[in-house]
Amino acid sequence: MAYYIGLMSGTSMDAIDAALMDFSNHQCKIVASHSHDIPVELEQRLQQLIQSETFNIREFGALDIELGKLFADACKRLLQQNKIEASEILAIGSHGQTVFHAPDSTPPFTLQIGDPNTIAYLTGITTIADFRRRDMAAGGQGAPLVTAFHNRFFRSHEHNRVILNIGGIANITYLAANSKIPVFGFDTGPGNCLLDSWILQHRNQHFDKDGEWGATGKINRTLLQILLADDYFLMTPPKTTGREYFNLRWLQQHTFDDEPQNIQATLEQLTIESIAAAIDKHAPNTEEVFICGGGAFNPSLRQGLNKRLANIRVTTTTDLGTNPEWVEAAAFAWLAKQTLENKPGNLTEVTGASEAVVLGGIYPGKLNTK
Repeated sequence: MAYYIGLMSGTSMDAIDAALMDFSNHQCKIVASHSHDIPVELEQRLQQLIQSETFNIREFGALDIELGKLFADACKRLLQQNKIEASEILAIGSHGQTVFHAPDSTPPFTLQIGDPNTIAYLTGITTIADFRRRDMAAGGQGAPLVTAFHNRFFRSHEHNRVILNIGGIANITYLAANSKIPVFGFDTGPGNCLLDSWILQHRNQHFDKDGEWGATGKINRTLLQILLADDYFLMTPPKTTGREYFNLRWLQQHTFDDEPQNIQATLEQLTIESIAAAIDKHAPNTEEVFICGGGAFNPSLRQGLNKRLANIRVTTTTDLGTNPEWVEAAAFAWLAKQTLENKPGNLTEVTGASEAVVLGGIYPGKLNTK
């Protein structure tokens, strides 16, 4: 059996998701998975690097290596727990931790860390990383890249579907039942990033479990409308965004005076409204929405989306046979497979690239001396 491993830490940075995948016989099977904690001290340093206005090159270099070692540890733990040899893995697909994504700057650029040389050496497994920059070299936004995976494994010939990933940032993939209609997708705006940052600042908690704190507050409708008027929500796709844009500095640019729990409730509604508005405007024929990512486990968010998208079936990718927690990690395992097979991993209609390209760099694993 030939397996692949996908690694994803995402904008939440709470853990590294490692998924062991079997793509044989045209299937998408999660053989095993492992959630590897990111130490608090390392997470804090990553947050500081991402949020800082100035660049500390020594800290950047150190974090690149330290995170690479942690990604390697996640892979080794996954294999140990399931008694699988490294030699059985064809490749690791590592997205890396995004520290800055600026597709609209001059020139456009993006930075992910988690050194793939370190991962390949410590695991002995060929590692594929740096997926975004080839798409950007071809004039694309470098994201979202999971849309090709969604199209390959989640498309229906009977229903118009949206695959909704709610991580730190939320993004949608529209999959029309008519295969002649191109796939499209984009980042809709904040997912959990503002919610997590706000509750961390006010209650020293990393996330609002089940949306319970936000549920104690009242939505500030005036602030909500001000936030929804931001230029990003009005932009025409293709478009991508990240924590470098949607953060507490962005929120604090707006004048508001309210109880913290009311702001939490408002930020949750911002996520709901920006997602729903994106579907209403760009995918009005949607019949089904399948949620993946951390937001799939927030009942308050899901209830809000069910209410807002009243005529659409809203559920999770569990109904498609894939645990919503592992969809992104699975996608990067598949993208690694595409790269090894010299096949494109981007969709030009999604990223805006001038052509389909093979993504990522290949970092060979252990030498075969036999």
